[in-house]
Amino acid sequence: MKVDCPVIVLVGPTAVGKTELSFRLAEQFNCEIVSMDSMQVYRGMDIGTAKPSLEERARILHHLIDIAEPDEQYDAARFVRDALAAMEKIAARSKTALLTGGTGLYLKALFEGLFDALHANKAVREQLQARLTEEGRAALHVELCRIDPAAGARIHPNDTQRLLRGLEIFYTSGRTWTELIEKQKRAEQGRTMFSRAYLAGLHCPKQELRERIAQRSKAMLDQGLIEEVKRLRQAGYGPELPSMQAIGYRHANRLLSGEWTQAEMLEQLILDTRRYAKRQMTWFSANKELRWFQRDEHELLAAAISSALFSGQLG
Repeated sequence: MKVDCPVIVLVGPTAVGKTELSFRLAEQFNCEIVSMDSMQVYRGMDIGTAKPSLEERARILHHLIDIAEPDEQYDAARFVRDALAAMEKIAARSKTALLTGGTGLYLKALFEGLFDALHANKAVREQLQARLTEEGRAALHVELCRIDPAAGARIHPNDTQRLLRGLEIFYTSGRTWTELIEKQKRAEQGRTMFSRAYLAGLHCPKQELRERIAQRSKAMLDQGLIEEVKRLRQAGYGPELPSMQAIGYRHANRLLSGEWTQAEMLEQLILDTRRYAKRQMTWFSANKELRWFQRDEHELLAAAISSALFSGQLG
Protein backbone atom coordinates (compact mmCIF):
# COMPACT_ATOMS: atom_id res chain seq x y z
CA MET A 1 0.00 0.00 0.00
CA LYS A 2 1.25 3.46 -0.86
CA VAL A 3 0.49 6.26 1.57
CA ASP A 4 -0.51 9.38 -0.36
CA CYS A 5 -0.57 11.94 2.44
CA PRO A 6 2.57 13.64 3.80
CA VAL A 7 3.89 11.75 6.84
CA ILE A 8 5.77 13.27 9.77
CA VAL A 9 7.34 10.91 12.31
CA LEU A 10 8.32 12.19 15.75
CA VAL A 11 10.05 9.75 18.09
CA GLY A 12 12.33 9.85 21.09
CA PRO A 13 12.73 8.51 24.62
CA THR A 14 9.97 8.67 27.18
CA ALA A 15 9.51 12.05 28.91
CA VAL A 16 11.55 13.98 26.32
CA GLY A 17 8.54 16.13 25.34
CA LYS A 18 7.08 14.46 22.24
CA THR A 19 3.45 15.10 23.19
CA GLU A 20 3.83 18.84 23.66
CA LEU A 21 5.75 19.27 20.42
CA SER A 22 3.39 16.99 18.48
CA PHE A 23 0.49 19.35 19.19
CA ARG A 24 2.45 22.34 17.92
CA LEU A 25 3.42 20.49 14.75
CA ALA A 26 -0.12 19.16 14.27
CA GLU A 27 -1.56 22.66 14.34
CA GLN A 28 1.15 24.06 12.09
CA PHE A 29 0.97 21.35 9.41
CA ASN A 30 -2.75 20.44 9.52
CA CYS A 31 -2.10 17.00 11.01
CA GLU A 32 -4.03 14.19 12.58
CA ILE A 33 -1.97 12.24 15.11
CA VAL A 34 -1.39 8.49 14.88
CA SER A 35 -0.15 7.12 18.20
CA MET A 36 2.89 4.89 17.89
CA ASP A 37 2.77 3.76 21.53
CA SER A 38 2.28 0.10 22.40
CA MET A 39 0.47 0.92 25.66
CA GLN A 40 -1.82 3.81 24.74
CA VAL A 41 -3.95 1.37 22.74
CA TYR A 42 -5.38 -0.01 26.00
CA ARG A 43 -8.59 1.37 27.50
CA GLY A 44 -8.41 2.34 31.15
CA MET A 45 -4.62 2.62 31.12
CA ASP A 46 -4.29 6.38 31.01
CA ILE A 47 -2.00 7.71 33.72
CA GLY A 48 0.78 5.15 33.42
CA THR A 49 0.90 5.58 29.64
CA ALA A 50 0.92 9.40 29.75
CA LYS A 51 -2.03 9.30 27.39
CA PRO A 52 -3.25 12.63 25.95
CA SER A 53 -6.31 13.88 27.80
CA LEU A 54 -9.79 13.91 26.30
CA GLU A 55 -9.50 17.69 25.96
CA GLU A 56 -6.24 17.34 24.04
CA ARG A 57 -7.75 14.67 21.80
CA ALA A 58 -10.67 16.97 21.10
CA ARG A 59 -8.19 19.63 20.02
CA ILE A 60 -6.35 17.34 17.56
CA LEU A 61 -7.85 14.13 16.19
CA HIS A 62 -5.92 11.08 17.44
CA HIS A 63 -5.87 7.54 16.10
CA LEU A 64 -4.92 4.23 17.77
CA ILE A 65 -5.73 5.29 21.33
CA ASP A 66 -8.24 3.28 23.42
CA ILE A 67 -8.76 0.59 20.77
CA ALA A 68 -8.04 -2.58 22.81
CA GLU A 69 -8.87 -4.07 26.20
CA PRO A 70 -5.98 -4.63 28.63
CA ASP A 71 -6.21 -8.41 28.21
CA GLU A 72 -5.98 -8.29 24.41
CA GLN A 73 -2.76 -9.12 22.58
CA TYR A 74 -1.77 -6.08 20.55
CA ASP A 75 1.32 -6.56 18.41
CA ALA A 76 3.28 -4.84 15.66
CA ALA A 77 1.35 -6.64 12.93
CA ARG A 78 -1.93 -5.24 14.21
CA PHE A 79 -0.36 -1.81 14.63
CA VAL A 80 0.71 -1.74 10.98
CA ARG A 81 -2.79 -2.64 9.80
CA ASP A 82 -4.41 -0.07 12.07
CA ALA A 83 -1.90 2.67 11.24
CA LEU A 84 -2.25 2.21 7.48
CA ALA A 85 -6.05 2.27 7.78
CA ALA A 86 -5.82 5.49 9.80
CA MET A 87 -3.48 7.11 7.28
CA GLU A 88 -5.81 6.17 4.45
CA LYS A 89 -8.55 8.16 6.19
CA ILE A 90 -6.17 11.04 6.85
CA ALA A 91 -5.18 11.14 3.17
CA ALA A 92 -8.85 11.18 2.15
CA ARG A 93 -9.26 14.34 4.23
CA SER A 94 -6.20 15.93 2.55
CA LYS A 95 -4.39 16.16 5.87
CA THR A 96 -0.92 15.25 7.10
CA ALA A 97 -0.29 12.16 9.23
CA LEU A 98 1.85 12.76 12.32
CA LEU A 99 3.07 9.50 13.84
CA THR A 100 4.46 9.94 17.32
CA GLY A 101 5.48 7.65 20.14
CA GLY A 102 8.32 5.71 21.66
CA THR A 103 7.80 2.16 20.39
CA GLY A 104 10.71 1.57 18.05
CA LEU A 105 9.47 -1.80 16.85
CA TYR A 106 6.28 -0.18 15.52
CA LEU A 107 8.25 2.37 13.52
CA LYS A 108 10.48 -0.36 12.09
CA ALA A 109 7.51 -2.57 11.22
CA LEU A 110 5.64 0.25 9.50
CA PHE A 111 8.54 1.43 7.35
CA GLU A 112 10.32 -1.87 6.74
CA GLY A 113 7.48 -4.39 6.75
CA LEU A 114 6.55 -7.46 8.76
CA PHE A 115 6.83 -11.17 8.40
CA ASP A 116 3.93 -13.58 8.98
CA ALA A 117 5.50 -15.11 12.08
CA LEU A 118 5.16 -11.82 13.90
CA HIS A 119 1.48 -12.57 14.53
CA ALA A 120 0.83 -13.76 18.06
CA ASN A 121 0.35 -17.43 18.89
CA LYS A 122 -1.84 -17.52 21.98
CA ALA A 123 -1.21 -21.16 22.93
CA VAL A 124 2.56 -20.84 22.69
CA ARG A 125 2.48 -17.52 24.55
CA GLU A 126 0.47 -19.04 27.41
CA GLN A 127 2.98 -21.90 27.72
CA LEU A 128 5.85 -19.44 27.81
CA GLN A 129 4.08 -17.28 30.40
CA ALA A 130 3.70 -20.36 32.61
CA ARG A 131 7.37 -21.18 32.17
CA LEU A 132 8.29 -17.59 32.98
CA THR A 133 6.49 -17.90 36.31
CA GLU A 134 8.07 -21.27 37.10
CA GLU A 135 11.61 -20.82 35.76
CA GLY A 136 12.16 -17.05 35.73
CA ARG A 137 13.46 -14.61 33.13
CA ALA A 138 17.11 -15.61 33.43
CA ALA A 139 16.44 -19.21 32.40
CA LEU A 140 14.35 -18.15 29.40
CA HIS A 141 16.99 -15.65 28.36
CA VAL A 142 19.65 -18.40 28.39
CA GLU A 143 17.34 -20.46 26.17
CA LEU A 144 16.87 -17.56 23.75
CA CYS A 145 20.65 -17.02 23.58
CA ARG A 146 21.10 -20.68 22.66
CA ILE A 147 18.33 -20.61 20.00
CA ASP A 148 19.00 -17.15 18.59
CA PRO A 149 22.30 -15.67 19.84
CA ALA A 150 21.81 -12.35 17.99
CA ALA A 151 18.37 -11.80 19.55
CA GLY A 152 19.72 -12.84 22.95
CA ALA A 153 22.47 -10.24 22.65
CA ARG A 154 20.09 -7.39 21.78
CA ILE A 155 17.28 -8.28 24.22
CA HIS A 156 17.88 -7.49 27.88
CA PRO A 157 16.94 -10.32 30.30
CA ASN A 158 14.49 -7.95 32.01
CA ASP A 159 12.72 -7.09 28.74
CA THR A 160 10.06 -9.72 29.34
CA GLN A 161 7.83 -8.84 26.40
CA ARG A 162 10.53 -9.12 23.75
CA LEU A 163 12.14 -12.10 25.48
CA LEU A 164 8.87 -14.03 25.24
CA ARG A 165 8.35 -12.77 21.69
CA GLY A 166 11.70 -14.14 20.53
CA LEU A 167 10.90 -17.58 21.93
CA GLU A 168 7.32 -17.45 20.68
CA ILE A 169 8.44 -16.76 17.11
CA PHE A 170 10.86 -19.70 17.18
CA TYR A 171 8.39 -22.18 18.68
CA THR A 172 5.65 -20.99 16.32
CA SER A 173 7.61 -20.88 13.05
CA GLY A 174 10.67 -23.04 13.64
CA ARG A 175 12.83 -20.11 12.59
CA THR A 176 14.59 -17.49 14.67
CA TRP A 177 13.50 -13.89 14.98
CA THR A 178 16.86 -12.78 13.57
CA GLU A 179 16.52 -15.07 10.55
CA LEU A 180 13.05 -13.76 9.77
CA ILE A 181 14.14 -10.16 10.16
CA GLU A 182 16.93 -10.72 7.65
CA LYS A 183 14.52 -12.42 5.26
CA GLN A 184 12.15 -9.49 5.54
CA LYS A 185 14.94 -7.00 4.89
CA ARG A 186 15.78 -8.78 1.65
CA ALA A 187 12.12 -8.95 0.62
CA GLU A 188 11.54 -5.28 1.38
CA GLN A 189 14.67 -3.93 -0.32
CA GLY A 190 13.82 -1.12 -2.67
CA ARG A 191 10.20 -0.89 -1.53
CA THR A 192 8.85 2.62 -0.95
CA MET A 193 5.56 2.82 0.91
CA PHE A 194 5.74 6.52 1.75
CA SER A 195 6.27 8.95 -1.08
CA ARG A 196 6.65 11.93 1.30
CA ALA A 197 7.92 11.29 4.81
CA TYR A 198 10.13 13.12 7.29
CA LEU A 199 11.45 11.19 10.28
CA ALA A 200 12.56 13.25 13.29
CA GLY A 201 13.90 12.25 16.68
CA LEU A 202 13.89 14.36 19.85
CA HIS A 203 16.63 14.22 22.45
CA CYS A 204 18.03 16.32 25.25
CA PRO A 205 21.06 16.26 27.57
CA LYS A 206 21.26 13.11 29.67
CA GLN A 207 20.89 14.84 33.03
CA GLU A 208 17.90 16.85 31.83
CA LEU A 209 16.17 13.67 30.68
CA ARG A 210 16.90 11.97 34.01
CA GLU A 211 15.27 14.88 35.83
CA ARG A 212 12.27 14.91 33.50
CA ILE A 213 11.77 11.17 34.06
CA ALA A 214 11.87 11.67 37.84
CA GLN A 215 9.35 14.51 37.60
CA ARG A 216 7.03 12.49 35.38
CA SER A 217 7.23 9.46 37.67
CA LYS A 218 6.28 11.55 40.70
CA ALA A 219 3.49 13.24 38.74
CA MET A 220 2.02 9.85 37.79
CA LEU A 221 1.71 8.95 41.46
CA ASP A 222 0.16 12.33 42.25
CA GLN A 223 -2.32 11.88 39.38
CA GLY A 224 -3.50 8.51 40.74
CA LEU A 225 -1.49 5.73 39.09
CA ILE A 226 -1.96 3.40 42.05
CA GLU A 227 -5.72 4.00 42.07
CA GLU A 228 -5.82 3.38 38.30
CA VAL A 229 -4.15 -0.01 38.77
CA LYS A 230 -6.55 -0.83 41.62
CA ARG A 231 -9.49 -0.18 39.28
CA LEU A 232 -7.96 -2.38 36.60
CA ARG A 233 -7.46 -5.22 39.07
CA GLN A 234 -11.01 -4.84 40.34
CA ALA A 235 -12.21 -5.06 36.72
CA GLY A 236 -10.53 -8.45 36.43
CA TYR A 237 -7.25 -7.46 34.79
CA GLY A 238 -4.65 -9.34 36.81
CA PRO A 239 -0.98 -8.44 37.31
CA GLU A 240 0.09 -11.41 35.15
CA LEU A 241 -1.19 -9.79 31.94
CA PRO A 242 1.49 -8.44 29.56
CA SER A 243 -0.14 -5.01 29.66
CA MET A 244 0.04 -5.02 33.47
CA GLN A 245 3.74 -5.83 33.31
CA ALA A 246 4.54 -2.56 31.55
CA ILE A 247 6.54 0.16 33.28
CA GLY A 248 4.45 1.87 35.94
CA TYR A 249 1.85 -0.88 36.02
CA ARG A 250 4.12 -3.64 37.24
CA HIS A 251 5.49 -1.24 39.84
CA ALA A 252 2.03 -0.36 41.14
CA ASN A 253 1.12 -4.04 41.14
CA ARG A 254 4.11 -4.89 43.30
CA LEU A 255 3.11 -2.11 45.68
CA LEU A 256 -0.46 -3.39 45.86
CA SER A 257 0.82 -6.93 46.43
CA GLY A 258 2.75 -5.71 49.48
CA GLU A 259 6.23 -6.21 48.00
CA TRP A 260 7.21 -2.53 48.04
CA THR A 261 6.45 0.60 49.97
CA GLN A 262 5.42 3.66 47.96
CA ALA A 263 8.90 5.13 48.37
CA GLU A 264 10.49 1.92 47.09
CA MET A 265 8.04 1.80 44.20
CA LEU A 266 8.85 5.37 43.15
CA GLU A 267 12.59 4.79 43.36
CA GLN A 268 12.35 1.65 41.20
CA LEU A 269 9.94 3.30 38.77
CA ILE A 270 12.38 6.15 38.13
CA LEU A 271 15.29 3.73 37.74
CA ASP A 272 13.45 1.39 35.35
CA THR A 273 12.10 4.28 33.29
CA ARG A 274 15.61 5.65 32.87
CA ARG A 275 16.78 2.23 31.72
CA TYR A 276 13.87 2.03 29.31
CA ALA A 277 14.72 5.44 27.87
CA LYS A 278 18.28 4.26 27.31
CA ARG A 279 17.02 1.19 25.41
CA GLN A 280 14.72 3.41 23.33
CA MET A 281 17.64 5.60 22.32
CA THR A 282 19.71 2.55 21.41
CA TRP A 283 16.86 1.34 19.19
CA PHE A 284 16.23 4.69 17.51
CA SER A 285 19.93 5.44 17.03
CA ALA A 286 20.12 2.46 14.66
CA ASN A 287 17.62 4.15 12.32
CA LYS A 288 19.70 6.14 9.83
CA GLU A 289 16.60 7.89 8.41
CA LEU A 290 15.95 9.82 11.61
CA ARG A 291 17.07 13.43 11.83
CA TRP A 292 17.77 14.47 15.43
CA PHE A 293 16.75 17.70 17.15
CA GLN A 294 17.03 19.03 20.68
CA ARG A 295 13.67 19.01 22.43
CA ASP A 296 13.42 22.83 22.34
CA GLU A 297 14.33 23.22 18.65
CA HIS A 298 10.76 23.55 17.44
CA GLU A 299 11.39 26.26 14.87
CA LEU A 300 14.36 24.43 13.39
CA LEU A 301 12.38 21.17 13.16
CA ALA A 302 9.34 22.89 11.66
CA ALA A 303 11.52 24.54 9.02
CA ALA A 304 13.10 21.19 8.13
CA ILE A 305 9.68 19.56 7.80
CA SER A 306 8.34 22.42 5.70
CA SER A 307 11.31 22.27 3.35
CA ALA A 308 11.27 18.47 3.02
CA LEU A 309 7.52 17.90 2.63
CA PHE A 310 5.97 21.16 1.51
CA SER A 311 8.71 22.96 -0.41
CA GLY A 312 8.64 25.76 2.14
CA GLN A 313 4.98 26.57 1.44
CA LEU A 314 3.84 25.84 5.02
CA GLY A 315 5.17 26.92 8.37
